[in-house]
Amino acid sequence: MIAKTEALKLWKNASWTELAKAAHEMRIQIHGKKNVSYTVFRIINYTNICKIGCSFCSFKNTKPYALTLKEIRAEALKAKKQGASAIFFQGGVNPGIPLDYYLNALELLNKELGFPVRAFSPVELFHIAKDNKMPLPHLLQKLKSAGLSSVPGAGAEIMTPKMRKILSPKKLSAKQWCKVMEECHEQGLKSSANIVIGSTENPEDIIEHLSYIRETGGFQSFIPWVFQPQTDDFPIRHVRSDEYIKLVALCRLFFHNIPNIEVSVLGMGKVLGELALYAGANDISSVVLEERVMRSQGITSVEEAEQFIKNAGFEPIRRGINYYFPI
Repeated sequence: MIAKTEALKLWKNASWTELAKAAHEMRIQIHGKKNVSYTVFRIINYTNICKIGCSFCSFKNTKPYALTLKEIRAEALKAKKQGASAIFFQGGVNPGIPLDYYLNALELLNKELGFPVRAFSPVELFHIAKDNKMPLPHLLQKLKSAGLSSVPGAGAEIMTPKMRKILSPKKLSAKQWCKVMEECHEQGLKSSANIVIGSTENPEDIIEHLSYIRETGGFQSFIPWVFQPQTDDFPIRHVRSDEYIKLVALCRLFFHNIPNIEVSVLGMGKVLGELALYAGANDISSVVLEERVMRSQGITSVEEAEQFIKNAGFEPIRRGINYYFPI
């Protein structure tokens, strides 16, 4: 296991090619040489109303809405026709939505339509529990009984106190975020985690964030992201290709307790996506059926995903949203 001090030295001093080579060798030890996985889920953004007000988010600036159950059903049925095998159900922290809405939506998606559902970031879960004056374990049991099977690692970005003040001072602290995730794992819910770079973070912020994730444990996958230009309120810096690949590689080497490193072709594009598969990544995340929050550079069909993986020199294997093989 790489210590934090060693990880910081590698980030500052090692070349991206050195890290990529070491990470690819480790990826082969864990997953073999041949297979690269992908999945197909549909993102349903159930509301854009959010009281958190993150500096980097433009989603909140669009016309306010909250989908009705009828609209959710229509979106899900469209996803089924498109070949989706799971639903990613996410929105904002909207205090006007009652608990029954979430429970009914999960029952609709999972029990009626048969979709595995990944939903509710730690900050959403924290505030749903708070707004309903309900202990978090009790809330998670209700959501799981209604059909929730996993939670995303959204709302992390970079969790050092300095960066929290810049990015999202109203979001959860690192301690709170990790505590929510630990409780999700305790309740048997699968999860992912991520990092988002490209603002004013420094190397120490990056390594501290990765350490929070490793110490929490229990995650199935980790996804490195880069901030996209969404609002004038939040200036971003350009992240060079070698910096992104170096981050992917370091994540593979650092996370002895997270088996899957995903590259989001949605956010990073095909060229970097292919290179990341030789720098520690073993999964390209999901085919993009619809995405309203980010500008998509991704793959839009199963055929395109499989051809992309084959062209990169691997064998494609389709997985479930919770890394079940076969789906």
